[in-house]
Amino acid sequence: MLDAALSSYGAQVVLATSSDENHPPENIIDGKTETFWISTGMFPQEFIIRFPDNMKIFTVSIHSYNIKRLKIEKGTSDDADKFEAVADTELEHTESSLQANEISVNVSNTTHLRFLVLSGYDHFVSVHKVSVQS
Repeated sequence: MLDAALSSYGAQVVLATSSDENHPPENIIDGKTETFWISTGMFPQEFIIRFPDNMKIFTVSIHSYNIKRLKIEKGTSDDADKFEAVADTELEHTESSLQANEISVNVSNTTHLRFLVLSGYDHFVSVHKVSVQS
């Protein structure tokens, strides 16, 4: 299966609600868990990944730290202005390791995925890697 959320495939992070120059949002889609995007505090936080083509998506995997509640929405328009919820989940807290979660979404005709971090186990969260199986 193809990981459509890689920058090398043509995916882009087109919006992030916070940015740290040492940990930019582009780190989410570089395929590495060693690099990451970090929030600057407060909730909700969000980021949007745009795909180069319409995608049929089966599973989203996310490697993160301190995320408590996560909502994922799909967008089907080119300008990413309308979204529809596809998952809303609470992630288990981990003390000394990354949260590794696989979320079934099974959606078609998707051009964007919006990730809404609604709450965290701390003031700051980090997202190390997002993988999208299409």
